[in-house]
Amino acid sequence: MARNKDGDVSSSEKKQGRLSQVLDVYRISKQADPLIGWYMLLSFLVVFGVLLIVGFLVKLPWILGIFGVLFGILAATIIMSRRAERAAYSQIEGQAGAAGAALTSIRRGWYTDREPVAADVARPGDIASAAMVYRALGRPGVVLVGEGPTGRVQKLLAAEKRRVERVAPGVPVTTLRVGSGENEVPLPKLASKVQRLKPQITKDEMAIVNKRLKAIGGLRAPLPPGVDPARARMDRRALRGK
Repeated sequence: MARNKDGDVSSSEKKQGRLSQVLDVYRISKQADPLIGWYMLLSFLVVFGVLLIVGFLVKLPWILGIFGVLFGILAATIIMSRRAERAAYSQIEGQAGAAGAALTSIRRGWYTDREPVAADVARPGDIASAAMVYRALGRPGVVLVGEGPTGRVQKLLAAEKRRVERVAPGVPVTTLRVGSGENEVPLPKLASKVQRLKPQITKDEMAIVNKRLKAIGGLRAPLPPGVDPARARMDRRALRGK
């Protein structure tokens, strides 16, 4: 990548880099969502058509036509971003570790870890039977997210909540379960659900709580031999348009 005399990347190179990212997102998303191109085209045509019609009505077709192109491209980009995000989640949904991957898509203002902090396996070697709990820390407090069979997940969440409350008394602890059932959060909505929680503690308090949580350690129960709880990986390129 070309740099100027001060060692900075030129603006043209930055634009080419962003365009390359957009094309990568489109190519990756199209593999999981073959209709994404048609949705993008439809959104562009609708926005462009509406503004062009308004332009003729107010006798400014060229001006509003140009705005129609610009806003049409913006609309198509937004559609691509939304459907790319949906495609990324569809690739990991149902896999062990999906909740952890979704939590690590939260970037700013949160401490997250892909590794579970607690796990329970009904039958050794059967990953489908594993119940796991993941932890996130932000200004709303500690958020515990469980995935797996409901009964064992609830027990794990209750035990982990007590453990957190012992080392961080007074800090709010929210428990969530990932799934499509009653009182469960669908995987694609997990990150936004967590981020919408109301702030309860300061950033300084977050730092203190984070140190205490690290001190108590992470996973307390072994997963089946050979199982990688981090194997469900969110395709970050499919989320760059967020």
